[in-house]
Amino acid sequence: MNYFSPDFLDFFKELAANNHKDWFDVNRKRYEANVKKAFEVFVTDLIEAIQKHDKKIEITYKEAIFRINRDIRFSKNKEPYKLNRSAIISPKGRKDKAFPGLYLEMGPEHFRIYGGVYQPDKEQLYAIRETIVSNPKAFNKLVNDKKFLATFGEIRGEKNKVIPKEFKEEGAETPLVFNKQFYWFTQFEPELIESESLLEKTMEVYMANKKVMDYFAKAMEI
Repeated sequence: MNYFSPDFLDFFKELAANNHKDWFDVNRKRYEANVKKAFEVFVTDLIEAIQKHDKKIEITYKEAIFRINRDIRFSKNKEPYKLNRSAIISPKGRKDKAFPGLYLEMGPEHFRIYGGVYQPDKEQLYAIRETIVSNPKAFNKLVNDKKFLATFGEIRGEKNKVIPKEFKEEGAETPLVFNKQFYWFTQFEPELIESESLLEKTMEVYMANKKVMDYFAKAMEI
């Protein structure tokens, strides 16, 4: 199934050169039909596909999709609109960036799919580290799985220079213990967005990261 017409990418290419309300208002019907609605349909179908593998996912597209409007209150860049569409599929959707989730970012520059834990709180981070240290062999086997590495390459994220002393010894052997974020992503050419295999390819990426996502979810007792 083709979810997006060529105008999905064309809209953002033109918006990049006309990022202001007047242009957007003139093109609003085009945006509603070829960008907003199309993305809602795709995210709805993706949620339904993921629900078959994760019963905790009970959200709708409204809870998953981020607004196209940028928050410009504290930014030097005052352009009002994002140049992509994005959504996060997790038990609480966009309301909670700590929960392990699948984050999508679609635009003319790239199509990226992220997984992982982006903003765990202090207790959640401690629980993750405690789980890793309790069985580092199991953790290292999981994150070094051939399919996971071939799809995502590595686990990324900012690190703490200082961690609780009970984790320091294992941290020397397993550097990811120092992470305060645990996320990964893969990137595709934007042409995939217009292809019939979009949903199938996205689900392949989801399945490649599911075991690692489940590991973090369990560690955080989600």
